[in-house]
Amino acid sequence: MTIYEDTNPKRLLDLLALIEAGDMVLPDFQRDFVWEPSATQALIVSIANSYPAGSILRVRDRERVFSARAFEGAPAASEHHTFLVLDGQQRLTSLYQAFYGKGDHRYYLSLQKLIEGEDFEDAISYLRITRSAFKRREDPSYQAEHLLLPLAVLKSGTGGYLNWMLTVVATRASDDREQLQKELLKIRGDWIDAFERYDFPVVTLSAETEPAALCTIFETLNRTGVKLSVFELLTARFWSQEIRLRDLWERARAEHPLIIRFDVDPYYLLMAIALAGGQARSCKRGDVLNLDADTVAHWWPRVVKGLDRALTLLADDCWVLQPRWLPYATMLPPMAAAFAWFDDSKGVAIGAQREQVLRWFWCSVFSQAYENAPNTQSTRDVNELIAWFQDPQSQPPETVRTFQFNHDLLREVTPRQRSLYRATICLMLTSSTAPLDFHSRAVLNHQLLMSNGIDDHHIFPAKFLENRGIEARHRDVVLNRCLIDSTTNQRISCQAPSEYMEEMRAEEHFPMAKVLKSHLIPHGPDAAQWIDDYEGFLSQRLKLLASAVASATAPSHTA
Repeated sequence: MTIYEDTNPKRLLDLLALIEAGDMVLPDFQRDFVWEPSATQALIVSIANSYPAGSILRVRDRERVFSARAFEGAPAASEHHTFLVLDGQQRLTSLYQAFYGKGDHRYYLSLQKLIEGEDFEDAISYLRITRSAFKRREDPSYQAEHLLLPLAVLKSGTGGYLNWMLTVVATRASDDREQLQKELLKIRGDWIDAFERYDFPVVTLSAETEPAALCTIFETLNRTGVKLSVFELLTARFWSQEIRLRDLWERARAEHPLIIRFDVDPYYLLMAIALAGGQARSCKRGDVLNLDADTVAHWWPRVVKGLDRALTLLADDCWVLQPRWLPYATMLPPMAAAFAWFDDSKGVAIGAQREQVLRWFWCSVFSQAYENAPNTQSTRDVNELIAWFQDPQSQPPETVRTFQFNHDLLREVTPRQRSLYRATICLMLTSSTAPLDFHSRAVLNHQLLMSNGIDDHHIFPAKFLENRGIEARHRDVVLNRCLIDSTTNQRISCQAPSEYMEEMRAEEHFPMAKVLKSHLIPHGPDAAQWIDDYEGFLSQRLKLLASAVASATAPSHTA
């Protein structure tokens, strides 16, 4: 007897409608939704181009063997739901939130950019709902003026788009309406219809499938799921031309241990080669796939050295000690490509380039330049970095020239805003000559983080703040976090800061001020934590971090 009920493709919008209706849900043992918005953006680009995006596995849940829950952001699971999704949760959740306007981010399509001939990848963007610009983008008059389409309009398919289009066209002067309508209808044919037509291959298991079999299937999927990568495609293509990409990659990992420590995807190295020596000096997927064997052979060793130099700078100068603290992995290709162009630099030139890249790095992460269209940003940055390296007196990259940062944003940044949160944690460490472990008082390094259970924890304990009525989103902000070892964190427990810090300060030879200062924590006699003043503490620490951001991004950091 087969366990398969059905193996037919299903329309994407129909699948999302089942999620909205609570008819397709998740088994409660599924992990939480973990995708970053940039991953959702990349998936939307793939679907717009009608590229395959994997298959979905679900089971008809007649027996109700497992407890069920809704997809994140969706209405509660219906007691009469039909399907449990076993594989495809992350993709479906990301698309559901994007097309139904749920979750922490909203996605927008700039039709003006498409009209001007820009790529779809450059036209799609997202914005966190806590940003001040969010309300403006949700205003229909703003959308009409800027031809900014909320992706949530497309949950109704082409019909939703046409209704939105007619509303927008009606706001224009009569002389402009016909031309605009023609352009928007062309976009419908070129791009919008693809969302309505897009099918996911869906395998549906029958209701008779045994619970033990479902568990085995689920465990196997989560252990062995593998996708065919661009690296593998090029490995196969170049084999006949005597270029063994896999052997080259393994040698690079063996000779440069930082590549292993940061778990770098080999695709990033190919992206860097495309940026350094490709025909278009662009790292979009098509440009990487179009690399020829001669270009790869010539640039591979130089880009490997450039990548190692970039990782060394991140680890030693930016205190990105582990991959989990790297704000944007997509910044690695332009860094490696720019360094590859100057792999023979010596003496003061190396120091000058280091200072230039450091300033560019901090300006980029705090302006969140790589949140949207990172491939396009990489192309712009690598060209500008190369020119800046050649003439340090010339204009720096645009990201550096136009850098602005609203420091009050740090009052809202939590671990959910991963990139800005990670950047802030790393900046705390760079602002001291020797960030110290609370327990051992040793200088923090990669080995210490690996062996001593050091993680980001609250300074004002979460339970302490909860008892005072502080909401989770206010107590989890980055201003209230730093790297603390597990022993110290257990000791702190839910004590008031004034209590546990006083206990530490009373210990013989404990350098309290030195330890606090090394994490950019207020440390003077007027520090607000001594009287458990949480709001005062946030304000004091914000000033310290604002000063650190200004220092890291200041012109004095250039050569």
